[in-house]
Amino acid sequence: MQKQIPRITTRGYYDLTNGSTLKSNSYYLYPKKSFEKLRRKKEITIMIHGLQNNKAGAVTKFKIAQRRLRALGYRYPVIGYSYDANTKGAHLKKSELHAIRIGQKIAKKNGRNLAKFIIDFKKQNSTTKIRLMGHSLGSEVILSTLQNLYSKSKKPQVETVHFFGASLQSNFQKSNSKILKNTVNFKIVNCYSPDDEVLRYSQEKGYVQNPLGLCGSTGKTISKYVQKKIKPKNHRFVSYAKVLKSFP
Repeated sequence: MQKQIPRITTRGYYDLTNGSTLKSNSYYLYPKKSFEKLRRKKEITIMIHGLQNNKAGAVTKFKIAQRRLRALGYRYPVIGYSYDANTKGAHLKKSELHAIRIGQKIAKKNGRNLAKFIIDFKKQNSTTKIRLMGHSLGSEVILSTLQNLYSKSKKPQVETVHFFGASLQSNFQKSNSKILKNTVNFKIVNCYSPDDEVLRYSQEKGYVQNPLGLCGSTGKTISKYVQKKIKPKNHRFVSYAKVLKSFP
């Protein structure tokens, strides 16, 4: 198991109160030497965390992902994508909607950053398979990443995508089917739970309409899409990881 999980980070790139862009560079690699060891690996998996995660919380999620994938027999490098997700006021009812909307704004912007990393990495490691796994708001980072990849390359740059408790709308495929078909090579797996208390609350409050992680996908789906109904203890990523039975 890796002693220190390499991470792509954009911490400090976006304002946590309004989502405005603060830095123009695309991403920072930490520790940089760890990424040199990823060259020409058969594959890597990038884990993208959800809302209300500071730096330490993000690293915890990456470690959970690494441990669970190792337990399932996955032997390739697991790296993390850390971004400004600890938006102000997310824990207070009077400001939670504002915090969620700013988080979504930042997540969408991060699609450009992660897409840039994938393109840069692929230039030097064209045969390396890249798998993405995202929890909650991390699903919105992933969708934005695929949208940005599609605008730059019409051939698949991502091998697989795994969603856990996704905050995307359940009909996300309707306007993104061509993008999904052309950016993901093998499959998109949605692990959803009708009992997810956080997503149900978001739906009841009108913050997210029919969350993908709560309802599963609605409407026509592409052939690469697979969904699995699961029963995690709660919305936390560690709960979803515990009930993950196989990967990829």
